[in-house]
Amino acid sequence: MKNPRLNGSRSATVGKHTVLILLSFLAIFPFYWMLNTSFKPPGEVYSTSLLPAHWTFDNYVQAWHAIPMARMMTNSIIVAISQTAAQLLTSILAAYAFTRWDFRGKGFFYGLISLTWLVPFQVIMIPNYVVISGWGLRNSLMGLIIPNIVSAFAVLQLYNTFKSFPRTLIEAAHLDGASDWSVLWRTIFPNLRASIASIGVLLFISSWNDYFWPLLVTNKPEHATLQIGLQSFMSTDANLWGPMMAATTMASLPILLLYFILQRQIIDSFVKGGLR
Repeated sequence: MKNPRLNGSRSATVGKHTVLILLSFLAIFPFYWMLNTSFKPPGEVYSTSLLPAHWTFDNYVQAWHAIPMARMMTNSIIVAISQTAAQLLTSILAAYAFTRWDFRGKGFFYGLISLTWLVPFQVIMIPNYVVISGWGLRNSLMGLIIPNIVSAFAVLQLYNTFKSFPRTLIEAAHLDGASDWSVLWRTIFPNLRASIASIGVLLFISSWNDYFWPLLVTNKPEHATLQIGLQSFMSTDANLWGPMMAATTMASLPILLLYFILQRQIIDSFVKGGLR
């Protein structure tokens, strides 16, 4: 005799997996179509075939020579790594200060940081542009990096992460004579490395995909990031879909590489967050 509870559990499992498969397909298919289009000749770009009838690398060659791809990618990597490192450092220090120290105005400053997170960056782009221009940092990588060395999102996320860290371990480290600096980098940081890495990936992706600020600050290709270069394949006359998909594919490689390197830390962070 069949157990109705067991059949119901199997049906629920099949239903959940079906939904997950559909969601995975929706997430992966745009990337597959981008890669598929990048290998199609111009006559096949608008075809609905799942594979190119005639494979070609001409789109990649054209994309590489149409814009200073190597220079723009290098600029994007420098800006993204610098912003991510600066945002993680400032966020770690701020989160530790908010969780460990009691000082006057603590709640006010934390609320102020929370409010700045709600303000879109586009609102303060013009004031930032005026400051950067006054410092003579237009058309420079420092002009792209300096306004983004602090992330309110990272501060809030790391604050909650640090707050959940066992206080007994911190107190034990202090009893052993450890300073706050030593407690932060030798006790807290190694145990929360997975959470910090996952936040770092989000910050890197946000910096890598930034478009409006580099567009406002730079007007020379040699100082621009890769996202600005991708826009050059679109015009009012025609869109070069093949080369643009090839350039977009190359622009996606650093993000995929970063994920594969930190895949274990990201998964550990999600698992620990779910268990918590």
